[in-house]
Amino acid sequence: MLTTGGVMGAKAPAPDHGQGEPVGLGSVDADMFDLVGGKAVGLGVMMAAGFPVPDGFCIPTSAYRKSVPLDDVLDEFDRATSDDDLVRLAGDARRRIMSSPVSPELDEAVTAAYRLLGEEKDAAVAVRSSATTEDLPEASFAGQHDTYLGISGVDDVMDAVRRCWASLWSDRAVLYRAANGVGQRDAEIAVIVQLMVDARQAGVLFTVEPTTERRTEMVVEAVAGLGEGVVSGTARPDQYRIGPGAATVHGSGGLGRGQLRELWALGRCLEEFFGSPQDVEWAYDASGRLWITQSRPITTLFPVPEAAQEQPRVYWSLNAYQGLTQPFTPMGAHMIRLRQMSFQPGLAGSGIAARIPGVHGWLYWDVTDGAYSESRRARLAHLIDAFTAPAGRALLDHADELRPSSGIDPLAFAPPRKISESRSRTLFALAFPKLARASIVARSEKLVRRYAGPARASAEERLDFVEAVAAKVARIELDLPHEHAGRRAAEIGARLLSGVADQAEIHAVFRGVPGNPTTEMDLALWRLSRRIRDDADSVALFAELPPAELAVRYANGTLPDVIQQGLARFLRTYGTRVRAEIDLGVPRWSDDPEPVFTMLANYLLTTDPAQDAERHFTDAAGAAEKLIGELGRRLPRWHFPRAMAARFMLRRSRALRGLREHGKVYLMRGFAHVREQLLLIGEDLVRHDRLARPEDVMFLVPAELRSGLRGEDLRATVVERRARYERECKRPRVPSLVLSDGRALEPRGRPAEAGRTLRGLAAATGVVTATARIVHDPNTARLRPGEILVVASTDPGWTPLFLTAGALVSETGGLTSHGTTVAREYGIPAVVGVSDATRAIRTGDTITVDGSAGTVSIHD
Repeated sequence: MLTTGGVMGAKAPAPDHGQGEPVGLGSVDADMFDLVGGKAVGLGVMMAAGFPVPDGFCIPTSAYRKSVPLDDVLDEFDRATSDDDLVRLAGDARRRIMSSPVSPELDEAVTAAYRLLGEEKDAAVAVRSSATTEDLPEASFAGQHDTYLGISGVDDVMDAVRRCWASLWSDRAVLYRAANGVGQRDAEIAVIVQLMVDARQAGVLFTVEPTTERRTEMVVEAVAGLGEGVVSGTARPDQYRIGPGAATVHGSGGLGRGQLRELWALGRCLEEFFGSPQDVEWAYDASGRLWITQSRPITTLFPVPEAAQEQPRVYWSLNAYQGLTQPFTPMGAHMIRLRQMSFQPGLAGSGIAARIPGVHGWLYWDVTDGAYSESRRARLAHLIDAFTAPAGRALLDHADELRPSSGIDPLAFAPPRKISESRSRTLFALAFPKLARASIVARSEKLVRRYAGPARASAEERLDFVEAVAAKVARIELDLPHEHAGRRAAEIGARLLSGVADQAEIHAVFRGVPGNPTTEMDLALWRLSRRIRDDADSVALFAELPPAELAVRYANGTLPDVIQQGLARFLRTYGTRVRAEIDLGVPRWSDDPEPVFTMLANYLLTTDPAQDAERHFTDAAGAAEKLIGELGRRLPRWHFPRAMAARFMLRRSRALRGLREHGKVYLMRGFAHVREQLLLIGEDLVRHDRLARPEDVMFLVPAELRSGLRGEDLRATVVERRARYERECKRPRVPSLVLSDGRALEPRGRPAEAGRTLRGLAAATGVVTATARIVHDPNTARLRPGEILVVASTDPGWTPLFLTAGALVSETGGLTSHGTTVAREYGIPAVVGVSDATRAIRTGDTITVDGSAGTVSIHD
C-alpha cells in the first residue's frame, strides 16, 4: 500500500515563493511550514514518503499576505482587551478579505495549477484551509478553519479560497488562538486545493482509544460516502474498536475485516512515521483503494513511558508526588533522579523500582512490582495516598486488572534503609528541645558550606566541581542530622490519649507550631507587607505598577527604602525558594523576585485588623496549647500521670515539629550553590557563542555542558528543548497514576459529584464558607483575603497564599503532603485528593469546605 505513488495526476508547477505562486503538494517538505501551514506540510511529507495522498497544490501564505491588507486591523488586535473586542475585529477582518480583489497574477497561477489536476477540465476538488497555527504539537486547532468539498470550476475554486482565508478570522478561531496563547498577528493561512476522492466509505481513525487513552487499541468511525459527517459530528457513524495487531475487532457495519486490518496497519505506520499518535481522516474509493486526506497529532494525550509488550506497567508520577503541575527541566530531572536514588532503599520495600523513566520532563516511579504484588499492594497504596490521594485508592480499586509481575527489579526487594536515632539523642531532644534544635542547625550549616563552589575558577573547573558534588547535594536531606524525637513524641502522646481524643483533635494540636522555616518565611513576608502598608509612597507604587515593573525597579535599585531594603533582607534569607523549587532549573526568587511582589500585593489587600495573619498564627498557637490542656483533663483523675505524660509529649512535639521542613530548606541552599556554578559556566558558553543565555544551561545535562566546553554549539538543542518544555507546561492535567498503555487510574465508583458536593480526603479540620478562587500559578495569583484557594497541587512556593486564604481545596495531596501540613499549622480547613476540583468549581462560586468530613459543597 505504501510503495505506490501517492499522486493521482501530474504535479503542479514549481512555485515562485516571493510571488505567492502555488506549490505542488509533492514538492512540500517539513521546512515549509511558514509557507504552506501545518495541514499542507503533513500531506506533503506523507506523499513524499509514499503514503496514498490525493494530488493537489497549495496556495501559500505569501499569496494571502499580498492579497489581503490587514495591517490596521492587526494593530487594533494588539490593543484589544476583551473577547468582545476580538469578535468585533474578527468581523472587520472577514469583511475586508471578502471585499478585497485577487490579483490577476494569482488568479492566472491558480487557474494553471487547477487545470493540471486530474483528467477532467473542471475536476472536483476539496478546498481546505492550512493555517500556520494548526496541527501544532500543543494544539491541533481542529475544525477552526473552513473546508469546502466538491468544488468545480476556476471561479468557484477562487471563491472557496477567499472564504478559507476569511475563516482564519472566524470568531471561534480568533477566540481559540487567544485561549491558547497564540498571537493574532502570528496567524497566517495557506489554502490546499486537492482532488476529491470518489468515496464509497470514509471516516476517521484514532490510533489511540480516545476515551480511555489506551495506546494498544485503535478506534475507527465510518460512514458511507464522504467522511465529512463524521468529522463535523452531523452523522452517526459505525464504530469499531481494534485490538493489538487487529487480532480482535469490536463493532459492526459496512467495513470488512480486511479493511479494518488495513486501517490498523496504516495507523501503526503513521504513528511510527510521525512519532506520535494520530487522528487520521481516510476514504475508500470505488475501486477499493484506501486514501489519506489528513493526519494530525492527537495533542490531548498525556505522555507516558513506552509500553511494555507483555503487560501494562504501572507508573506513579514523580511530578505529582513533588506537587508539580509542570515538567522538570533537563537539569532539574538530572538532579531529582540523583535525589530519589538516594531515597531508593527506603522505597524499595513497597515495590518501587530504582529506575525513573521520563517523557518530556514528566518523571515516573515504576511501581509495577508493588502494584502487582498481593503482599505489597496495600503498603504501596497507603504510601501513594499519603502524597497524591486518591491515587492509592485507585490502585486498590483496579487490583483485578493487575497480573503478577514477570520482571522484577532486584532493587525493589532490597531491605528498606533503617534510619535510627540514638536513645540518648532522643532523650536529649525531649529534655532540651531548644538546644537540640540549635545543635541540628549548626551541624546543617557546616554541611552545606562544603558545597559552596570556587569563587575563581575556569568553566572546566566549575563543571568538575558540579559533577563531584551533585550527588552529595541531592542527598542533603539524608545526610543532615535527623531529629525524630518530635515525631515519636506525637505518636506517644496520641496513644496516651487514645479513646479521649480523635485524629482531628491531635492534628489541631499542631496549629501555629514554632520554628517551621516555611511558616517563618511566610510571616517574614507578611511583616514586610505591614511595613510597606505604613509607607504611603510604597503603597502608591503597588497600586500603580504591576509586579513585573516593580521587579525591574528593584533590580535597578530605585524603589523606596522600605521596599528596596526590606525585600533585600527577605531574599538574603529566603531567596533560594520558589514555586516548583525541587526543579533545580527553575529560577529562584533571588533571580526573579516578581512572584514575591505579587504576594506582597495580595497581602496589601488585607486592611481589616481582624484578618491579620500574624495574629491568626499567634491565636492558633494559643488555641493549640489550650487544647493540649483540655485533652489531658479528659482522662480520669486516677490517670493523672498518663495525662501529664501526654501533655509533655505533645508540647515537646510542638517544640520540635518545625524541623520537619528543615531538610528541604538546606536542600534548597545546596541547590543554590550548584545553580551559581552552572550559571557561571553558562556565561562562559555565551562568551564563546555556544549558548544564547547563561540560564540555557538548565536545558542541558552536565555531560552536554562538557561537550559545549569542548567546542560544540548547543544553541539549537536548547531552542528545541525550551520550546518543548513550554508546550508541556500548558498541559491541563497531571495524572498521579498511569499505566504504560496510556490509561490514568481513577477510583471506581467515586462519587465525583454527589449532587453539588465533591468528596476528598479530610486533611485539616474546620468549616469555612466563602468565595472560591481557582489558582494555577501562585506567581501570578490575585487572592483576596478569606477566599478559598482551589488548586491542582501545591509545594512550598505556594504557602504565602495560605496566610490569607480561608481554606484549601487541592486535587492531589495526602495527610503528610506539604500543603496539608502547612494548612493544619495555619489553622485553615483543607480537603485534598478532590479529583477535578479546578474544573468542577469556578472562580466566584460560593463553596463550603468541611475539613473534618472531607467534603466541598458548591452552592447555587
